[in-house]
Amino acid sequence: MSDALARPAAGGSAPPRPNAVVAVLALSGIVVSLMQTLVIPIVPELPKYLDASPSDATWAVTATLLAAAVATPVVGRLGDMLGKRRLLLVSLVLLVSGSVVCALSESLVPMIVGRTLQGLAAAVVPLGISIMRDELPPERLAGSTALMSASLGVGGALGLPAAALIADNFDWHALFWTSAALGAVALALVGMIVPESKVRTGGRFDLVGSLGLSAGLVSLLLAVSKGADWGWTTATTLGLFAAAVVILLSWGAYELRARQPLVDLRTTARRQVLFTNLASIALGFSMFAMSLVLPQLLQLPEQTGYGLGMSMLTTGLVLAPQGLVMMVVSPFSAAVTKAKGPKVTLMIGALIVAAGYGLNIVLMSEVWHLILASCVIGAGVGFTYGALPALIMGAVPASETAAANSLNALMRSLGTSFASAIAGVILAQMTTGFHGQALPSESGFKVVMAIGAGAALLAFALASFLPRQRTAAAPGAPAAAGPDESAAESAEALGTAS
Repeated sequence: MSDALARPAAGGSAPPRPNAVVAVLALSGIVVSLMQTLVIPIVPELPKYLDASPSDATWAVTATLLAAAVATPVVGRLGDMLGKRRLLLVSLVLLVSGSVVCALSESLVPMIVGRTLQGLAAAVVPLGISIMRDELPPERLAGSTALMSASLGVGGALGLPAAALIADNFDWHALFWTSAALGAVALALVGMIVPESKVRTGGRFDLVGSLGLSAGLVSLLLAVSKGADWGWTTATTLGLFAAAVVILLSWGAYELRARQPLVDLRTTARRQVLFTNLASIALGFSMFAMSLVLPQLLQLPEQTGYGLGMSMLTTGLVLAPQGLVMMVVSPFSAAVTKAKGPKVTLMIGALIVAAGYGLNIVLMSEVWHLILASCVIGAGVGFTYGALPALIMGAVPASETAAANSLNALMRSLGTSFASAIAGVILAQMTTGFHGQALPSESGFKVVMAIGAGAALLAFALASFLPRQRTAAAPGAPAAAGPDESAAESAEALGTAS
């Protein structure tokens, strides 16, 4: 829907305070990413805590992944229709509610319910970026959206040592009470400081489209995340993959005919949006590969010859600088975007990520080696994640900002899910014996890092197909690509796909 059809939100609003709005939205992003990280230190102990089998206990993690995948595009579309601040508040309420349920849990079922509610809050970052487009002056947009994107890495990096510290010194329920308290703070600040967006599309919500996309994503991600446990060639796994293909193809055909689709596939097929989303999958894969490798290298016994024998707390402290680097480089990412455009920023970031993996392959025997490699990769991620929102917002009308940013966030999540599955297979196959136990081998870790570098280079190659693009359109302005160009690109891309 074009900007001309968007209508102002009802009611007056005071002039936004840009610095306060950016700070509160970035804090909200950090809180959501902290929620994802807080559970990591207790994953090995969950079967004991919840009186469940190890395979059943993993549903506490899988439920969050599935809920986030379903919620992100749906909440983004609802944000465009009903108000982005309103859906941001709803997301934070779900985060707090889920955290409280987990904090009160003593068995598996309530834990899964709580983690599902937490996962439904995953759209906070794309909603925050979309609010920034609507409320901030154009000169502030690039730097603010880069900071908002970096909040994901900052929260994840700071959350690991904080969670390990809490888990080592307090009852495990304290992790979720902490998440609830931080969520409540973010909820209160958003309610007091963040204004409601003036741009809304209205219209009717595409319930059939949302159910179809949800079913397709759940089938795909369930097969990817549980395939290693169930067996990649079992009827259940192959059936889920087949169902995902059939459902998503049927969903796409329905969306192309719908008058008010959940996802405007014609907009998504524009060259800039399409290649940005494809690059996002590769970048999500590349970033998560490091998250799988480095903690294991740091914690494996020194007697293996390549492990460093660190505790979970020390591991978190070693990885924490990476998140801070992401925040530090976000202004530089914004400066490059303003000077050269987000395409150049994305390509630079992808090369930095690839270089970080290459460095890690040859330097992995000392703690400082891993700190250096993680910081280089973090710098690259900071560049790329700052460029992605600018590319998306430069190609879609303001009335579709939240939906488009949410779809882009979903693409990154798909990349991380694929990384987890592929790295898991590699590390399970390339093992070495240690006191009668099979551990991932040094060669296995290097192969995963090489694939991470390859994924970053793939993102670089995909970014090279992006049109030379201005920075994100100002609030209320038309999308950067003209209508004739956009229509031609959409037709070309859809024709190629078919």
